[in-house]
Parts: sequence; structure tokens; C-alpha cells
Amino acid sequence: MKLPRRQFLHLAAGAAALPAVSRFAWAQTYPTRPVRMIVPFPPGGQIDIIGRLIGHWLSERLGQQFFVDNRPGAAGNIGTEAAVRAAADGHTLLLASVTNAVNATLFEKLNFDFIRDTAPVASINRIPLVLEVPNSFPAKSVPELIAYAKANPGKANIATPPKGTAPYMAAELFMMMAGVELVHVPYRGSPPMLIDLFGGQVQVAFDGISSSAEHIRAGKLRALAVATAARLEAFPDIPILGEFVPGYEASGWCGIVAPKNTPIDIIDKLYIEINAGLADPSIKARLADAGVTLLTGSTAGFGNFIVDETEKWAKVVKFSGAKPD
Repeated sequence: MKLPRRQFLHLAAGAAALPAVSRFAWAQTYPTRPVRMIVPFPPGGQIDIIGRLIGHWLSERLGQQFFVDNRPGAAGNIGTEAAVRAAADGHTLLLASVTNAVNATLFEKLNFDFIRDTAPVASINRIPLVLEVPNSFPAKSVPELIAYAKANPGKANIATPPKGTAPYMAAELFMMMAGVELVHVPYRGSPPMLIDLFGGQVQVAFDGISSSAEHIRAGKLRALAVATAARLEAFPDIPILGEFVPGYEASGWCGIVAPKNTPIDIIDKLYIEINAGLADPSIKARLADAGVTLLTGSTAGFGNFIVDETEKWAKVVKFSGAKPD
């Protein structure tokens, strides 16, 4: 069933009954106390780092502390539920990610509806993914990998983080669109996965470019393609997967959402300040160092993007038959 796009773009619902002057005054004084930014993953990961970077910027700009509250568990659903149940006054925000879009279908029963229960504020970044193999693997290109997988169905292993993560879903999308069968080998994170990839215990992997970049540059891994829609500035010689599998694109992403009915004036204020941060040279440089690319646009555009991502990954989840770990 197609998700109701307009349902997600109801930002003014909670403020509609208030006089315009009251709403303006409310936004002028916001925030009136520290703001909690829920990150539904453990500290130290890439999304957590981005949340702290944006939180520090907002603290300096708006005169109140924006602090990260890590709420890991249940593939991000624990933190997400805490955010959607919070008061819709702008003092609790959620750093949403592609996992939220995937979980809408991956989990049959959730205590919330992510699209219905949140309001988009601002997109922040994409997290580019790379398809890579060890130097010992015979395939030296995407067409050779596809040919190998078709000639040896179910024999090649593909290393991925847990189900619902961007690399896992990228692998499922690749298998679906390329018509190949690879065997998932789950890992808790990139470091142990890369160790086994170096040693040839697994033959293929999707990984974030930031954690694999130094190994690719050092020649320890062979990058077959990036999963982005365009070549990466830092790796212009690596082709995009879409050159070989037309229409293919997959990446991680994150952005800020608020509980539904958060006043539009507060959302607008946050949107302006977040995008001012994304335009700041120091923040742009730090995001580039983290291996991510900017994902900017309007609040409505971010809402449309989340709906599109949810629909896209719903098809992949259903095709793969994936179930939560």
C-alpha cells in the first residue's frame, strides 16, 4: 500500500489553533530549557558523532544546551518510541536514519507509526556505501562479480552488519536487482568484518566508505563500486554501481525529526539554524572528514524523501523475506 505522502507533511497541525502572534512569540523564546536529541544507537558510532556535532552547533546558536541522549536497542526502535512519545514542544528531537524507514516494514508490530507520529525538520547527510572484495577474490569488477555469483549460486558470502542497517539493505537490493544469490554473514560492526574480509573468510562486503577508505587507498581491499547516485569526489576512479545495475542507489542517511504536532514556527527555527550549520565551512569540513556527504533541502522535501525511502525499502524487505534479528 502506498504511504500517504500528505500525511507526513502536517507540520502546522499542533499550532493551528493558536493565534499567529502567540505562535511567533513561542518560537522567539524557544528553546526555554535544554533540548534532548535522542540518538537511537550507542555512543561513538557515525550517527552519534553527527548528532553531537549538530547539537554543539545548535547550543551555540540558540543559547540552550542541545544534548545527545543515546537510547540504543531493538534496532533503533526504543529510542524512536521515546522520541515520538515526548511532548511536542521542540525540547525533544530525534536523529532519524534510514533504519527508521526500513523498520516500518521489517518489524510487523511497532508501538508507533514513524511517518504518522513524527514531523520532518531537516535532512543532514548521506552516508556513502562501497561494494568491496578482498584482493584474493577473482572478480575485479561488478560484471565479473555478478557472473561469478550466477555461476556459483549460494557459494559466495557477503559480510553485512545486522538486518535493517544500510549496508545490509544495500546487499539485499543488489541481489534483488542483479538477480544473484549471496549468503549473508552477519557482523556487529565494520572492524571485525574487515578483518575477515582481508583474510578472505568472506568474499564480498558493503561498508561505509569512511571505515573502508584507508584500506582502499592502501590497496588492501578492491573497491568494485560505490552505491551512490554519482561518483565520490574523494574516489573519482571508483565507478557507481548504477553503471552496471541500472537504477541502483543505496546509502545511509540521517536527519532531524520532531514529535508530531510540534509547532511549525519552532520547526522553521530549527530548520534555519541546522542549515546554517551545514553551510558553515568548519562543520562541512568535519562532516567530510567523517566520510559523509551533505543532504540538504526543504523540510517538505525531507518529508517526501522519508516517504520515498520507506516505500523503497519496504519492497526490498518483502522481496528478501528478512525478519528482525
